[in-house]
Amino acid sequence: MNLSLPDLLPAYAEIFLLIMACVVLVVDLFLDDSRRYITYALSLATLAGCAFFTAGISGTPSPTYTFNSMFVSDVMANVLKMLTYIAVATGMVYSRSYMVERGLLRGEYFSLSLFATLGMMVMISANNFLTLYIGLELLSLCLYAMVALSRDSAQATEAAMKYFVLGALASGLLLYGMSMIYGATGSLEMTTISRTLETANPNHTVLVFGLVFIVAGLAFKLGVVPFHMWIPDVYQGAPSAITLFIATAPKLAAFAMAMRLLVNGLIPLAIDWQQMLVLLAVLSMALGNLAAIAQTNIKRMLAYSTIAHMGFMLLGLASGVVDGNWLSAADAYSAAMFYSIVYVITSLAGFGSVLLLSRAGFEAENIDDYRGLNQRSPWFAFILMLTMFSLAGLPPTVGFYAKLSVLQAAVSAGQVWLAVVAVLFSLIGAFYYLRIIKLMYFDDPVDTAAIAPSIDMSVLLSVNGLALLLLGIMPQQLMQLCFVAIKSL
Repeated sequence: MNLSLPDLLPAYAEIFLLIMACVVLVVDLFLDDSRRYITYALSLATLAGCAFFTAGISGTPSPTYTFNSMFVSDVMANVLKMLTYIAVATGMVYSRSYMVERGLLRGEYFSLSLFATLGMMVMISANNFLTLYIGLELLSLCLYAMVALSRDSAQATEAAMKYFVLGALASGLLLYGMSMIYGATGSLEMTTISRTLETANPNHTVLVFGLVFIVAGLAFKLGVVPFHMWIPDVYQGAPSAITLFIATAPKLAAFAMAMRLLVNGLIPLAIDWQQMLVLLAVLSMALGNLAAIAQTNIKRMLAYSTIAHMGFMLLGLASGVVDGNWLSAADAYSAAMFYSIVYVITSLAGFGSVLLLSRAGFEAENIDDYRGLNQRSPWFAFILMLTMFSLAGLPPTVGFYAKLSVLQAAVSAGQVWLAVVAVLFSLIGAFYYLRIIKLMYFDDPVDTAAIAPSIDMSVLLSVNGLALLLLGIMPQQLMQLCFVAIKSL
């Protein structure tokens, strides 16, 4: 019997992160609050180490499979992992002052963040239903605990309970869908499932039944209508630093999950799942943009805007295969990937601005808290203006190109009506973003407290905001990177 060890090289980053997350957990036990910066520095060093290992294997253009083909390392995985490290590290820098002032900068925050990042990495590289599910559950369980991190807050505890109950339901739906696909194809490996669907003739009814449950579970993780109920409550109830974490990096993992499940595994059923995604996209853009107008809490407003943005991203996934023709698939899926990345970068700047204006005993959650921000800090008002422009999809920010690339994909797929609907809802959405800009520049401030962020946060938030402008002026490199990543699949 020949027992060969799996090739560990593609998973070095995951193995390193697992070891370091455990180290951070143990080291923090011996530190008091005054030395918590050691845990913080260790966590950032861990993410830098992961980036080093991922960069080391990113030179191979063809996908590498290991652990009996349960784990895959390809260009898409490496790009999304690098962006995940950047998003998590940026979130930690933004959150440090906020967490210190509220007594939440504890080892649990760092270790849960690192374990959640590990879950995202496993999801991004999954080539098997089991691997994907393990990564998803690791991420989800960490997020439930992080939402309830502020133990004295009834609002945070309630949000965590809602998230946990609905998340468990969604995981059950996804698992049931996977079991139906397994029953029909006899495999859990995505590439094998795809080949079986093309060559064999499994029971189509069972497949579509399983597909409905898989898309439902996927829709919950993306937070699209009608599985969106948790998003506004969790975004508002969780501490702002945790909301920033939930709103950014996990969206990249959710996109990867959609690509692995639907494109790698179930592409022969594209005509079925694309119809479902079109319906989810239209409902999400409608409800997200209309409900956001009525919000007075900026975290809740950004929550509904997330629902609309994820609906917009689904347009790219729904425009890949047209009447069995794959010619526009790479363009459509790379547009969806580009949109996801741009949304995460923009959300970091948006929630970073919320953390910037919050201070001990004061949460900058109400839209009125942003009145007259230009008089208090012209520079950070400018950064927030760029963020709102990007979210609204206005030039010269990168959000404009993100929306444009998805609309081009929809038009190329012959879904002109869908592109028109998306543009109409984007116009409605522009209202509540421009309202923030109007409050910042044309109203008198209600809060006159000095804005004095730490140096690292000031620099990073400035770079984050300017990146939206720079990528808007030169979007070609990022677009090309997304195209190459999708082509590698």
